[in-house]
Amino acid sequence: MGETITFWVLAVVSVSAALGLVFSRKAVYSALMLGVVMLSLAVLYAVQDAPFLAAVQIIVYTGAVMMLFLFVLMLVGVDSADSLVETIKGQRFWATIAGLSFAALLALGVGNTVFTPEVGIAGAIKESGGNVPALAQLIFTRYVFAFEVTSALLITAALGAMVLAHRERIQPKATQRDLARARFTGPQPSPLPGPGTYALHNAIDMPALLPDGSVSPKSINRVLARHEIEDGFTPTDPAKAALIRQVLDKDAAQDEDPDLADRPVQAKDALQQEDSK
Repeated sequence: MGETITFWVLAVVSVSAALGLVFSRKAVYSALMLGVVMLSLAVLYAVQDAPFLAAVQIIVYTGAVMMLFLFVLMLVGVDSADSLVETIKGQRFWATIAGLSFAALLALGVGNTVFTPEVGIAGAIKESGGNVPALAQLIFTRYVFAFEVTSALLITAALGAMVLAHRERIQPKATQRDLARARFTGPQPSPLPGPGTYALHNAIDMPALLPDGSVSPKSINRVLARHEIEDGFTPTDPAKAALIRQVLDKDAAQDEDPDLADRPVQAKDALQQEDSK
């Protein structure tokens, strides 16, 4: 009775999580729903007197593979504007064939389970001397070929990742001498300006000012430069950005002195006056 109640409760939880996995618009939410499905399967294994499979399900899949998915999503990110155009010709056709083949394989497995006389898990474990010894005996005797094929698939996945990440070097690796020579013969032998205008603050998203008062585009990281940060203010407030430009242009027209170190302070004062209005 308790096993039946546990099954129906976990069935509702796992099916609901699976639907959330499919219909969720956030990739991170889908990954979390997949983790719930894996944990539900682990509990079902434990209820069916399969503690080894339950432990493997939690440690390997939920603890390792699921965390790997989350790390990849957090590091790489998923853009909602990704193209949905089919990039491989015939991809949908072969995907349909593969799905139908997998459905036929599942139907054969279910039919074999339904129409085969039941032995019982308790009886099989008792005859083999335990759950883990029984699994080991089956894996390395009757299913040794399938086990080795699975190992080959794992190795193939690792080799595929190495091939995708490998890049052919088209020229010899530059030594320290080559880097120093290229730096001194280039247009800028000195280090690039660091971020931060210390008249206001030294935030990393604050561009550095050159001696003539202009903003150095090389002092901002490429990722931050995509947001078009100007004088420490993002384009989310265009009125303030335009006010800063007006103050700087007015100062440049009235002052012929090239030393414009106090420009950010004047811009800041103008912003404070605008906010007080």
